[in-house]
Amino acid sequence: MIKLNNLTYPRLKEIFRIKSPWDLIIIFILNVLLTIPVFIIAHNNFITLDWAHNVDRIILFILILVIIQLILRAMRRVTLISIILYLILLLFGTLSGEYGFQNIFEDYRSMMYTMEENPYPQDIIISKLMPFPNKSKIIDAVEYQNPKVRDFALMAINKNLKKIRGYNNYFTIIQSFAIFKEINSNWHYVSDPKGHDYIAKATESLKYLSGDCDDHSILMVACIKSIGGTMRLIHTKGHIYPEIYIGNERDLERINYIIKKYLFPTESNHKPIHYHIDERGSIWLNLDYTAKYPGGPFMNEEILGALTFD
Repeated sequence: MIKLNNLTYPRLKEIFRIKSPWDLIIIFILNVLLTIPVFIIAHNNFITLDWAHNVDRIILFILILVIIQLILRAMRRVTLISIILYLILLLFGTLSGEYGFQNIFEDYRSMMYTMEENPYPQDIIISKLMPFPNKSKIIDAVEYQNPKVRDFALMAINKNLKKIRGYNNYFTIIQSFAIFKEINSNWHYVSDPKGHDYIAKATESLKYLSGDCDDHSILMVACIKSIGGTMRLIHTKGHIYPEIYIGNERDLERINYIIKKYLFPTESNHKPIHYHIDERGSIWLNLDYTAKYPGGPFMNEEILGALTFD
């Protein structure tokens, strides 16, 4: 058994040393995984020379592959140690039911698919790397398991729910719209103290149904998540707002009909439904505090970051 006080830097290098040729194989696999998205970005941003058989693009791919390979080999020790530690974290996440190997595989695959279809694929990478403001505080503030939050959600449903026949598959979403109606019909915008970003917990916002955009978003996410809905927060310039997971385009058509025919016919009359489609093709409907109906107009449609609560 290794004692912690004996873990010197040379000792750590020896523990994490991978014998040749496995070290080169691992580095090359990582190189390929990095080269593909970098090539997509370069392909969409560099001038196409229109050489026969796309030779210019082949040369570009090989050039990127060689450059990244040289960089990774120059940093071989750090690269291999980082890979090992990352694999350990993924293994722990897989065993604990958190973010693991399956999740990273799906995220990488969906990112590649979206980058191929996006004229500015670098924006997808940037959005994933951009930090979500006050992330840990917001997660702690979404007290969806608190009995007070659950009680408020049930009250809102009993007060505002409209029973609609033939849409049992969307029952949770319809209930979520009842919660949306209760919160947005009674919400009062109150700014944070000057020069200070105050993050109110969901139970705190319940007292007066007041606060700024992040307080509203936290309460909306907490209440809808307490009844089984899937929510996410969108960070844009100077603003945070909530969105609810709808499903695919077919689901959106039915939800659009439900909103305009049964739930919010006056508020949504002759008005479009506003939503986002993520990298997996999933549709998220706007529930901002400024919206008079689910899918109301965005204050700012640009996405700088997303925080999902599933």
